[in-house]
Amino acid sequence: QVQLVESGGGLVQAGGSLRLSCAASGRTESNYAMAWFRQAPGKEREFVAGIRWSGSMTSYADSVKGRFSISRDNAKNTVYLQMSSLKPEDTAVYYCATRRGIVIHTTTGDYAYWGQGTQVTVSS
Repeated sequence: QVQLVESGGGLVQAGGSLRLSCAASGRTESNYAMAWFRQAPGKEREFVAGIRWSGSMTSYADSVKGRFSISRDNAKNTVYLQMSSLKPEDTAVYYCATRRGIVIHTTTGDYAYWGQGTQVTVSS
């Protein structure tokens, strides 16, 4: 079992920045891929960014490329999502997820473990 706990959400003005954190515990191993998803009210949960746990390969949704950056600190079992140039349409609950395997998948069904989510609200 893997437990994930997100933190760092909040209210920010458009153009501002936030950094989300996801702390993993339990059976975390080097062959787990990590990802961030988000879900806005009335919309489906969507992929935002992903990273291989033991490598430097990353993947981003087109809507956040150039604005968001995913990174990880293996010593702390923590993954980060640095969000810059935030827009009102980035408002959503952000979820951390992980799956066994090195491939970064972009669909929710491929991830077995999820955090509880953290709210990000961007005001215009």
